[in-house]
Amino acid sequence: MPDPVSTLNAWDNFYVIVGSAGAALTGLMFVVVTLMSEATPGASEEGVSAFATPNVVHFCAALLVSALLTAPWTAVWQPAWAVGLSGFAGLLYLIVTFQRARRQTAYVPVVQDWLWHFVLPFLAYGTLAIAGFIATRHAGNALFAVAAATTLLLFVGIHNAWDTVTYMALARMRARQKKKEQQAAQAAEAARDAR
Repeated sequence: MPDPVSTLNAWDNFYVIVGSAGAALTGLMFVVVTLMSEATPGASEEGVSAFATPNVVHFCAALLVSALLTAPWTAVWQPAWAVGLSGFAGLLYLIVTFQRARRQTAYVPVVQDWLWHFVLPFLAYGTLAIAGFIATRHAGNALFAVAAATTLLLFVGIHNAWDTVTYMALARMRARQKKKEQQAAQAAEAARDAR
């Protein structure tokens, strides 16, 4: 039977990649949200906290798990419990985010939104919680589950960030089109009044 700590160490390269991706995508989200806030002044704080901020949390969760699993632990139970607690914290955060999504009025979520913003993250954080707490007995299987969960968090964050950016860009485009139509209508009315 392989030593659990050496089994954990075999995942170092994977978690360096996942952690780097999580960190880079977190930074990119800061840039995107900053640019979109300047471009879309109508975005509500409730909508951002329900649909954009969780993406940063998912990326940071992948980064945190990666950092936990690449640290030089002397026993498997230490990072296992830390990952389990991180998964549990993610589940609690999802409850808060779910309430925010239901309270906000800027956007009406559709089935796809509930799936990508809540169901899939719930599966990822739930997997982290369970895998973290069973890793001391089943390190090999638990590490594959943790890897799947952190990868899922990255993909959920990427999908949701893209969804948010395209929604905000389309909203901005519609607002510009509406403004042009209003200006054209006002110009036509002014021309009629001038006759």
